[in-house]
Amino acid sequence: MDFNSFLSWDILATFAGVAACTGLLTQMLKSVTAKLPTQWLSYIIAVVLLVITTAATGGWMQPWTVWALVPLNAALVSLASNGAYQALVRARGNGDGSKA
Repeated sequence: MDFNSFLSWDILATFAGVAACTGLLTQMLKSVTAKLPTQWLSYIIAVVLLVITTAATGGWMQPWTVWALVPLNAALVSLASNGAYQALVRARGNGDGSKA
């Protein structure tokens, strides 16, 4: 593993790596796609990232069951990244309805 790179296929192939990347991309793109709910945007991003990562790490040689799990794993990744963002907002003090 190369410690000089922030993002690699090895890191993106982990749950934490893909969840972090999904969260970052969702926050960067949510203002561009204002009509699409943020939760759907994060799910779409998670699906795309998981498809690309699975293909890049040898997924083409895997059985169809690996590909069948991508939408389910994307739901978990999306929920985790959305939850992590909400936890950060609450920790700042303005996500619980209070005025900051």
